[in-house]
Amino acid sequence: MVRWSDWLQYVGLRAVGGLAPCFSSEANHDTAATVGSIYWRLSARHRRRAMLNVAAAFPELTPPQVEALAEGSVRSLMAMFLLDSLVMSRRITPSAWASHVSLGSIGGAVDLLLSDKPAILITAHQGNFELLGYTLSMLGLPLTALARPLDNPMLDAWLTGMRTRHGLEIITKWGATDRVLAAIARGAKVAFIADQNAGDDGIFVPFFDRLASSYKSIALLAVRERLPLISGFARRTSADFRYEITGVHRLEPEEWESHPDPIFFVSAWYTWAIERMVRVAPEQYWWLHRRWRSRPRFEREGKPMPARLRERLESLPWLDAARIERIRANSEDLPRDPAEATAR
Repeated sequence: MVRWSDWLQYVGLRAVGGLAPCFSSEANHDTAATVGSIYWRLSARHRRRAMLNVAAAFPELTPPQVEALAEGSVRSLMAMFLLDSLVMSRRITPSAWASHVSLGSIGGAVDLLLSDKPAILITAHQGNFELLGYTLSMLGLPLTALARPLDNPMLDAWLTGMRTRHGLEIITKWGATDRVLAAIARGAKVAFIADQNAGDDGIFVPFFDRLASSYKSIALLAVRERLPLISGFARRTSADFRYEITGVHRLEPEEWESHPDPIFFVSAWYTWAIERMVRVAPEQYWWLHRRWRSRPRFEREGKPMPARLRERLESLPWLDAARIERIRANSEDLPRDPAEATAR
């Protein structure tokens, strides 16, 4: 059932999208970012959560630096939603896309992206994930993306129509298994936004030297179907609607097949890939998420890190002894959820 609030949101956003061409890209960006700063000042709860998350991820930053980075992420978020996502279909066209999007570090994955082989594409709430899928599908890549439907059915229908304009297939997360497997069977690249908290039953792997609950289903799919993984995101490089697809890393099945715990390895790898994306442009990450809300059982029970988990961490080639020690200390010595510690 469509509510009055749904109509107001829909008409409001369509009006913003219609007025945007009347002003310069820079002016539109500044206006949207200013809305973000206003929201930042009015929402004490979200402001506190973002700052605590930034401080947990970057303990070397001073309080003013933490606040500046956290506010910058909210400004970036508003610029994406109130501007870029609304004008994307006008700017990203077969004849004009190269004026707005560069392919950055995509070189190491071009052969796989252009092949008819299926793969898993990992991205995050980083930069402009809407533009990432839209651009890749417009370039002719067979791409299937999992997405949660919006609560507003009018906005959901409009956004879905825009997303699928150039062949991108959208699958809702509810009952998606059969459609995902069908997409893989025809050689599609299946995209996941994989940086949200997966609950107490998720698989806990390091994210900024702190265990975070991640989706086990992605690794299970990769291992079951023997799929390579690619990471990447669209980073804003200018207020004049310019982006770069970057943060591209690649994992082949041969790299995890001999690992004693391939599910843990793949889950840890894609979470590490997301961390590397965030470090490229931390001001463009959604620090409002309660990424560390769920905790592993040993933390909930107040026990030390199990030896088995430490062995798994030691098996990850990108972790050195110092980082493993920080992960242990963060599990045993710090509050369970940095984004909720103050609220409690």
